[in-house]
Amino acid sequence: MLVWSIDETAGYDSAWVSAGEGSLRADGRAGGLSPEPYWLSYELETADAYVTRRMAVAAQWESGSAILDLRRDESGWTVNGETRPDLVGALDCDLAACPLTNSMPILRHDLHLGPGDHEFLMAFIEIPRLRVVESRQRYTHLRITDDGGAVVRYRSGSFQSDLTIDGDGFVIEYPKLGRRVEPGQVAPGIRAAGPGSARPG
Repeated sequence: MLVWSIDETAGYDSAWVSAGEGSLRADGRAGGLSPEPYWLSYELETADAYVTRRMAVAAQWESGSAILDLRRDESGWTVNGETRPDLVGALDCDLAACPLTNSMPILRHDLHLGPGDHEFLMAFIEIPRLRVVESRQRYTHLRITDDGGAVVRYRSGSFQSDLTIDGDGFVIEYPKLGRRVEPGQVAPGIRAAGPGSARPG
């Protein structure tokens, strides 16, 4: 299970992840206060080479809700059953404020292991309303870290951030977005309870 504290949304993202032999599956939950209070759940499935096969998302906010069924196969992409020719050429989905979806292009091109510089077209999912739009993104391997991970530069339009990636290809630190929470850590804004701090009901 991977958990991230997300500064951008004043919230969190979490996922049970199974990865291996070029594919990835995840069952995730996320919530936040920005751009408005929301929560969502998602199921991600990739085909070989970490290419997106399906991303199903259900979202809710104060005044409404949305459901997304995003699929990709040999004939192209569909969004809730409707063909999306504008996404031809994309191999990956990218759920906003979800560091997990940065892993697919990194793993496909081994950018957590060595040099590489690649530009991608992504099927970007806006939150919380789940509109799917085109997004041009670039990933560049910068260096290997002392603990066997890597730093990979992410760029999209004028936005840029140098991501710290672990040895398995998953985000640890995403400046301007958030960071992974590890066992024993306390999420930002939460004060650890000391002895005798528990109060009855």
